[in-house]
Amino acid sequence: MDIKSKHKVESSFSMSSMTDIVFLLLIFFMLTASFITPSGLTVNLPTAASSTISMQKNSLTISADLRYFLNDQEVTPETLERELMRLTGGQEGTLSLNIDAAVPTGHTARVAGIAAKLKQKTVLVTRPE
Repeated sequence: MDIKSKHKVESSFSMSSMTDIVFLLLIFFMLTASFITPSGLTVNLPTAASSTISMQKNSLTISADLRYFLNDQEVTPETLERELMRLTGGQEGTLSLNIDAAVPTGHTARVAGIAAKLKQKTVLVTRPE
């Protein structure tokens, strides 16, 4: 008595679904890696023992010659508060501070006070040691 199955099991494996998943993951990681945008202005950042990466919405750069740049647009220290208020619209957010190591601490304290008044969390950008 010879019993044979009418349906044969195919032993080949299709890799097309696996390649689709790999390409989707590749696209996902390529897109998320481009969300961290460094400031376009070069300043000599101070060093710190630990440095973390956070998403920035607005950035303020103070160069060694005390020029202020808000999102790469030059502003004066007198108009900084008004321009930051215009950018944030009164909503809470994060302000990334790219301040040159040669800038006196008084300027940093003044900017931090303006940011706190406008309900902006401040992140001081540093270079890792």
